[in-house]
Amino acid sequence: MTADDPRGQGPVHAMRRRSFALDLTRPLGTARGAIRRREGFLIAVECGSDGDGAVGLGEATPLPGWTESREACAAALDELDGRAIPGSMPDAASTPAARHGVSLALADAAARDAEARLADRLADEAGVTATPADAVPVNATVGDGSPGETAAEAKRAVDEGFDCLKLKVGARDVDADVERVRAVREAVGDAVALRADANGAWDRETARRALDALADFGLAYVEQPLPADDLDGLAALREGDRPGRPSDGVPIAADESVAGRGIDAVLDAGAADAVVLKPMALGGPDRALAVALRARSAGVDPVVTTTIDAVVARTAAVHVAAAIPGVSPCGLATGSLLDEDLAPDPCPVVDGQIAVPTGPGLAGGAFEDLRR
Repeated sequence: MTADDPRGQGPVHAMRRRSFALDLTRPLGTARGAIRRREGFLIAVECGSDGDGAVGLGEATPLPGWTESREACAAALDELDGRAIPGSMPDAASTPAARHGVSLALADAAARDAEARLADRLADEAGVTATPADAVPVNATVGDGSPGETAAEAKRAVDEGFDCLKLKVGARDVDADVERVRAVREAVGDAVALRADANGAWDRETARRALDALADFGLAYVEQPLPADDLDGLAALREGDRPGRPSDGVPIAADESVAGRGIDAVLDAGAADAVVLKPMALGGPDRALAVALRARSAGVDPVVTTTIDAVVARTAAVHVAAAIPGVSPCGLATGSLLDEDLAPDPCPVVDGQIAVPTGPGLAGGAFEDLRR
């Protein structure tokens, strides 16, 4: 099995899907607007020529702006009816969420047949020699709000055991966001790592002003300060006033640029100190791990996060992160953002970490009702 040819499982006897819709507990404010609801599809594949193999489970939860629309995802899944899977897969570039759902279901089935954790199966297929981790460090996500609201939410997260926080910025003017970050730093102290995510909201001049103003707060990085296509601009922000060399200012992380332009373009441009990888936006856990390893080989730090997915895709993302040796805190603590979920979460956050399910597959018998 490779990132472009997930054939780790035998022939598929049948594939079925059902739709779902989940509301967030409250809107998550981002520079692209508030996220209020997540809609997608659960996918089950029955493997074996007579359906006598393992049943694999996947999730396709598109988020327009990062992936295709729900309608395009549904159409891509419809096109698989009557086709041989995995020989015919949804296109990762145009319908990454659809491909994620199918490739995850196939990988889950293969791992269950092998009686292995999904993380171990992914690592083995990707050629990772290190044993996947038993637990993954995670950050808390703090949405847009006033300085007081943002600081209070950050303090609650730290009290719950998180030592790394990601703050959404870019929905307000720079001065307002600087005050929000200042309030958080004062509330949580210097021992807590802070990240800021602008979701591509700024132009070059605004981004430069923001990074200069944020430099005093010791941020781990600012994520996607410029639009996804502006790789030259991201590289210039990294270089600052020292062309050809990274500056001593705030590190830059690329998120939408990786999904939109590809990891090779990001690395070739020198556009990032870190890359934020959403398996749903990259077309599957196999592709996300391949991108992470490519980034690591270039000296760029990979961080795995979600598109506010339901429990099946979140669990898969935990396995992806576990397969990356020495992974940094990841954005996987997003289950609490949903008002309800498809099943009980087998990956609860405890003291800023998520234990990797022992398997086989995604989480042993945790999702049996969803496979039917």
